[in-house]
Amino acid sequence: MAKKLTKKTKAALSSFDPKQIYDLDQAIEIAKKTSITKFESSIDIAIKLNLDTTKADQQLRGAISLPHNVSKPIRILAITDQQAEAKQAGADFIGEIDKINEIKAGWMDFDVIITNPKFMIELGKLGKILGPKGLMPNPKTGTVTQDIATAITEYRKGKKEYRTDTFGNIHMTVGKQSTDTNKIVENANALIDLIKSRRPSAVKGVYIQNISVSSTMGPGVKVKIN
Repeated sequence: MAKKLTKKTKAALSSFDPKQIYDLDQAIEIAKKTSITKFESSIDIAIKLNLDTTKADQQLRGAISLPHNVSKPIRILAITDQQAEAKQAGADFIGEIDKINEIKAGWMDFDVIITNPKFMIELGKLGKILGPKGLMPNPKTGTVTQDIATAITEYRKGKKEYRTDTFGNIHMTVGKQSTDTNKIVENANALIDLIKSRRPSAVKGVYIQNISVSSTMGPGVKVKIN
């Protein structure tokens, strides 16, 4: 049974044409105005790709440093033998096997793990703990690296991970209601350009099927694909 729309949602939907496709800057302005939350909303982008995500080579995953940081402060766990470098770069928690054992015991007070390749054998054993939460380090996102300091610095500055879901969608927050629209446009275009460059060779036909932007819990606004 379909859910009944709230008055706020009805008002938001009536303020623009949901069937129309807008320029990116127009769509972002509409998304800002159609927020229905009492708190400041995020502005999110959704990119629908023509991918068969049952095939490994069509599962996109990586990380991007957006032109303008819109991320909340994150807690970085560095599992490394480069502990002085990790501390100087600003990691919140630093250790080696001791931290892996703490995770085994239930400690999860961190948002990202950055590690050296040598620790992945032990971390790999925690797949059932870290995997479902999206916390397993991965070379594709730059969280498995020999250059711990650079990786920590990038994530401290707001580097964000992306990955396709089961249906070939990529979602990312690219701004807040209060963020200047031009900055949100630049963030969104940076992600779109990266996704375009990552087109798998096996994909035939239209690659990007549709793009939309929305505020938190707000309606999606369709965006023109250039």
